Amino acid sequence: RAAERLRIVIPVTLLVIFLLLYFNFRNITAPLVVMLSIPFALIGGFWMVYLLGFNLSVAVAVGFIALAGVSAEIGVLVLTFIDQAIYKMRDAKEKLDGHDIMTAVHKGASERVRPIAMTATAIIAGLLPIMWGSGTGSEVMQRIAAPMVGGMITVTVLSLLVLPVIYGLVLQLQEKLERKSL
Repeated sequence: RAAERLRIVIPVTLLVIFLLLYFNFRNITAPLVVMLSIPFALIGGFWMVYLLGFNLSVAVAVGFIALAGVSAEIGVLVLTFIDQAIYKMRDAKEKLDGHDIMTAVHKGASERVRPIAMTATAIIAGLLPIMWGSGTGSEVMQRIAAPMVGGMITVTVLSLLVLPVIYGLVLQLQEKLERKSL
């Protein structure tokens, strides 16, 4: 019964995350880019579950659901600061070229390195004792913590390196399309 419920809960959770992102950004592009951070997190989560020899279970699925929320939050932080850098650059220049956009992307993403690294470190440091713990309930808790620990490692690295580049390319494409429509 739990597996059947998870087949409903996981897509609904992802849909709710997407809708919240849409209402936050008021466009479709940014939420789609932020949702890319979730597969970045899943990579590390699946590797950690595999390396520890855990089977996919309800507890592991709960860990992945929590990981999806945290990874979306990290994606929002990265994109928000990139957008702020873009707006500041637009105040200085009316038309932005590809170099200007990528400069703003680099500036916005680099401003978020420390806070994102601190968030990931705090989450990992908080979950490692749970992963190494023993005693009553530890088997379930380890399976919740494992995907989060692995996922936090990959989402931190990939969201700070790959996500800004993807978003920069999307912004460049949007800028070119705006120029052609004018």
